[in-house]
Amino acid sequence: MSHDTEQREATGTSNGAADDPEWSRLSPRLLLVNLSMLAGPLALFAVTVALTGANLQALISLGSLVITFLVIAGISTMRLLTTRFRVTGDRVELRSGLLFRSRRSVPFDRIRSVDIAARPMHRLFGLTSLRIGTGALTSSPSRKLSLDSITRHQARELRRLLIDRRGSGRATGQDEDVTIAEMDWAWLRYAPLTVWGVGSVFAGIGTAYRILHEMKVDPLELGIVKDIEDRFDSVPLWFGILVAVVITALLGAAISTATFVDAWTNYRLERERDRSFRIRRGLLVSRSVSIEERRLRGVEVAEPMLLRWAGGASLSAIAGGLSNTDENRSRCSLTPPVPRDEALRVAADVLAEERPPTEMKLVAHSRVALRRRINRGLWVLVPVVAILLALGLWLTPVLVHTAWITALVGLPIVIALANDAYRALGHGVRDRYLVVRAGTFTRRTVALQRDAVIGWNISRSYFQRRNGLLTIGATTAGVGCYKVRDVCVGVGLAYAEEAVPELLAPFIERVPRG
Repeated sequence: MSHDTEQREATGTSNGAADDPEWSRLSPRLLLVNLSMLAGPLALFAVTVALTGANLQALISLGSLVITFLVIAGISTMRLLTTRFRVTGDRVELRSGLLFRSRRSVPFDRIRSVDIAARPMHRLFGLTSLRIGTGALTSSPSRKLSLDSITRHQARELRRLLIDRRGSGRATGQDEDVTIAEMDWAWLRYAPLTVWGVGSVFAGIGTAYRILHEMKVDPLELGIVKDIEDRFDSVPLWFGILVAVVITALLGAAISTATFVDAWTNYRLERERDRSFRIRRGLLVSRSVSIEERRLRGVEVAEPMLLRWAGGASLSAIAGGLSNTDENRSRCSLTPPVPRDEALRVAADVLAEERPPTEMKLVAHSRVALRRRINRGLWVLVPVVAILLALGLWLTPVLVHTAWITALVGLPIVIALANDAYRALGHGVRDRYLVVRAGTFTRRTVALQRDAVIGWNISRSYFQRRNGLLTIGATTAGVGCYKVRDVCVGVGLAYAEEAVPELLAPFIERVPRG
């Protein structure tokens, strides 16, 4: 906030009308939400008592639960008694705290987003949380205003009121909300085609191992592990590895599918009357996120490798002035993994273009960029093969065979990935947008408004200088930097000059031809 705003917050004054509205409270059902956290420990305690009897250890556990209950009840009661909020003529105000009092206010003209989220226990008791974003590029709580545990009716009315007042005086051009996209369960086929599920499997195994280790339990000595070892003791090593890979892949696919269902159930993307986009989604945790159309800077089409092979993609908005970079990334997802044509249709609709600018024919990069990508792959492969070979000569011939097999299999993979990464490279200018594409494991195509570019970031490594290349990135306010990698010096500078004329002119020395 500005200095003047903070000064008004400190004094508690407001620019509202003479008759200030009354302060509102959080819902008393907040107590039930917080106390519901004791359900799990209480159930565990009941099972323990049933199995072991009311021994001393069980009574100590019960005493700990009672103390926890009292602490949570006290904190919840204090929050309930000390938290107040209200909407005045020109701002939203929140005050809280008993020993350390806090008072925050957000003027309507500083409101960038009004988002609603409800966790499972909130939904059970008919509650939700409303968050008012100011666009500050920080995660400091003092720069946010959140109302946790208000009723759903209150949240809807507050959101409507804030959006109406924030957008007062703006021409909307439409009489009602327009649906751009909504959930199609045929998209579920794309859910397993991500690596997050497999990563979750390894994370779960690591967490379980650490917990058992802290409990002084050797996982390899567990009965179930011994049974598996006895069953597969006579199985060839390669078959055991294959079975482990298949099981991991199946578990990962199941986790990815469950994550997709939880995150994208009830998905709907709408253009609202106040000229903002609203994304609603979520099964266990329902979310409602708004992005102002006037803060939209472009879109990004992401195609992870497996999803790309299946003809899928996902779409994100590039928007400025929302929050810090991490929160921007989580808030700006416009679609789940969908067919690529659907992602492009939504992109064109969101940008109000007949055709998505991401589909233009891009300028290919020099073959030197291909050589650099092959070299990067070899810098990974060669040390691995060398280490295996050295260990094989020292320890066992098995590792020598592993080394040459790794080289034989790895070299074609390195070349294939390098060629794929090279084919992904491209840049161009189309109407109001500059377009950049790069990536192999996740290919990203960015269409960025040219008038959103406020500067260029040019970098050249030692090897780039030797090959006459550079990396040039378009920087935008509050969004980030979008880079054109490994482009010839003249081509890169000409691209920057075409995209945003005169911005680089003071720093360019033009060399006459001939």
